[in-house]
Amino acid sequence: MKYRTVVMYVEIGSFVSCLCGWILVCSTLPTEYWTFSEVGSIVLTTANYYSNLWMDCVSDTTGVSDCKYYPSMLALPVFLHACRALAVCAVITGFFGGVLTLIGMKCTKIGGSDVVNARVTFAGALTYLASGFCGMITYSWWGHKVISEFVDPNFRAQKFELGAAVFVGWGGSILLITGGTVQAYFSGKEGLPSSSSGRRRVPGTYVTARTRRTYMAPASRVTLVPPLFYEGRKSRTTRGTRSAKTMNTYNRDSFV
Repeated sequence: MKYRTVVMYVEIGSFVSCLCGWILVCSTLPTEYWTFSEVGSIVLTTANYYSNLWMDCVSDTTGVSDCKYYPSMLALPVFLHACRALAVCAVITGFFGGVLTLIGMKCTKIGGSDVVNARVTFAGALTYLASGFCGMITYSWWGHKVISEFVDPNFRAQKFELGAAVFVGWGGSILLITGGTVQAYFSGKEGLPSSSSGRRRVPGTYVTARTRRTYMAPASRVTLVPPLFYEGRKSRTTRGTRSAKTMNTYNRDSFV
């Protein structure tokens, strides 16, 4: 199986994982069971209190339930405003992450070249990661507040427990982060140039080599001496050595 085919199937799996996580995160916003509390020891007088980011609800054993939105936005604590903003950011970034991934995937063939598609897919993966981290911060912060109030012995108000929406949100955020990480790895490996391939070999000059002390003159600037000059010197040298060798030493006895 070719590498391109493997990457295509990995992108499809990551996209499905991120899409399922985004749907789970979106489903938690209209759900009322972020926190719940049961008050009453007798079955006939039991009342259930539950709430989410937008409203408080109450229901009894007769099946009658009533929900009321928070009356004033400015009177809400900063914690609730931050959770609302992070949850909405998770939904919006997850939507744009899906759009970018659909454009840049290899199986859709909507974009241009493979490098451009890989970069678009990488941008979608980063958007999915932003969505997953926004959701994870929202549900973890909400869960930490509920648990800290529940185990605090000095907290005298009504204590709540974690609802099903928080656990669903945790699962959706994990799917977003996992799928976005895998997608970012494969698309970034193909779309982003590596540091080794991006380097260009620049010919050394005297200005750049003064500090390195490794300057070497180019081959085109080397002045070559004509070979006849060396041959003439060589012939003169050999001629002198020959004459020195053939030179005989005469003394008085040689003339006898």
